[in-house]
Amino acid sequence: MHSQLDMAAAGTLLTKEQLLCPICLDLFNQPVSTPCGHNFCRDCIQRYWQSANLSQCPMCKQKFYRRPELKVNTFICEVASQFKNSLEKKDKEEASTVDQYSSLKGDVSCDVCVGKGVKALKSCLECLASFCETHLEPHHVLGTFKKHHLINPTMNMQDRVCKKHAKLLDLFCNTDQTCVCQVCIKRDHSAHRTVSVVDESRDRRAQIQRINAEVEEMIKCRLEKISEINQTVELSRGNTDREIEESMQVFNNLLHFVQRGQAEVVEAIGAKQRKIQGEARGLIVELEQEINELRRRNAELEELSRAEDDLFLIRSFPGSSTPPATRDWSTTCVESAVYVGTVRRAVRRVACQLEETVKAEVKRLCETEFQRAKQCAVDVTLDPDTAHPKLVLSENRKQVFHCDVAQSFPDNPMRFYPGVSVLGKEGFSSGRLYCEVQVKGKTEWDIGVGLQSISRKGGTIVNPETGYWALGMRKDSSYWALSSTPIRVPLVGKPQRVGVYVDLDWGQVSFYDTDSASHIYSFTGYSFNDRLFLYLNPRRNHGGVNSAPLIIVPVGV
Repeated sequence: MHSQLDMAAAGTLLTKEQLLCPICLDLFNQPVSTPCGHNFCRDCIQRYWQSANLSQCPMCKQKFYRRPELKVNTFICEVASQFKNSLEKKDKEEASTVDQYSSLKGDVSCDVCVGKGVKALKSCLECLASFCETHLEPHHVLGTFKKHHLINPTMNMQDRVCKKHAKLLDLFCNTDQTCVCQVCIKRDHSAHRTVSVVDESRDRRAQIQRINAEVEEMIKCRLEKISEINQTVELSRGNTDREIEESMQVFNNLLHFVQRGQAEVVEAIGAKQRKIQGEARGLIVELEQEINELRRRNAELEELSRAEDDLFLIRSFPGSSTPPATRDWSTTCVESAVYVGTVRRAVRRVACQLEETVKAEVKRLCETEFQRAKQCAVDVTLDPDTAHPKLVLSENRKQVFHCDVAQSFPDNPMRFYPGVSVLGKEGFSSGRLYCEVQVKGKTEWDIGVGLQSISRKGGTIVNPETGYWALGMRKDSSYWALSSTPIRVPLVGKPQRVGVYVDLDWGQVSFYDTDSASHIYSFTGYSFNDRLFLYLNPRRNHGGVNSAPLIIVPVGV
């Protein structure tokens, strides 16, 4: 009794690999032990010695000068037998589980009663078919069929039975990634890691469900992204329509002045022409009246000249009589219309009106533009690892000024030298951003943005070609857009705060005077192929004249 308990305990502690013959890779059958301590099936070791014609251990290669007499190791033999019985019992339980699981998948129809939908009672492993109670009867009566193995009804029997051994494919070999039967395991897969089909199916179903959940989540995220994109497009369309409408209104107002100026100058020219035509018409009427009067007198004279009574002629027309007095037309004339400066004066008048209107519109548009830029405000700080040794940063890293004494900082490729510059800590690769820098009390400064890849050593040339988009002030109170050829920017006032707006997607960098909400200068049409950082250069203090700090200030939206 105790011996059997000990064997069962040993069977539970040992693994299958420990009870496999190293030669046949199957469970020990009449195991024997060699003098070197290794165990083999008796038939396996004897065949090995016969084929090799040499007595040595197949495992450690120890040679035996005389073939040892081998005795069966009863302990290992009993343990292997117990282990084999437990495996067979487990296989039967798993096969029963497979049968139950298969029956739960739905009603299986009898393969003989084709098209009638008659429920099958059992499935036969040898027949590879499922039968109802009527067609199952031969398996209970005829001797040949009595040897067939019947299981619970299973769908697609041809796909569930091993083609070689006509056994149920109830195990899955992880090594070969295929379904096998019990006979396949013993013959071809004894050293492989196998699990039951039920367990593998359950794991794969769980994996499929997990993948399905992940796919559903991916679909959900993409649908949300599509919705977000559509909302952005709709918002953009609304902004575009409003911008077009506003631009039409602005330019229609400007066109109204031009059209009104054109109508006024046409009216003035036409009025002058009508005046000349009126004067000419009056003179012509007067001349025609005098012509008629003269013709009448001439007719009278001709009548007198034909008179036969000399006395009547002398009395009617004294010799001293002269032609009737008329207007002296020799000095009368009509001047043609000549226009000197008429259109020019009209254009200048319209230009003055346009200039006033344009100034008002530009001021209004600048205020609107400035408010939109401020909506993109970001919180940025300065990066001390990029600051020139003579630049002093405040504790909150929002202020920077130049001092005459260099601080002891470790040199690194990120630090500016000799240019007294510093970059922001936060970088941006897409979207829009806005920040404000106070320049009050300074006589020189450079403010803008720079690419992460800019050169920070040696002489720094600040322009877009070297990765900078900046605005600068010099000590003569002049302001410059630092392009390849610096452009002087005329400003009416002296900015105390400068706003920096960047649209990375559209390649725009704009600067604003925040006090007057006016636009200073814009770089447009660029492509940023690297991250952008705020760029500040307070420039040298010049003995304290330019010692005021550049301060990143909060944006009041």
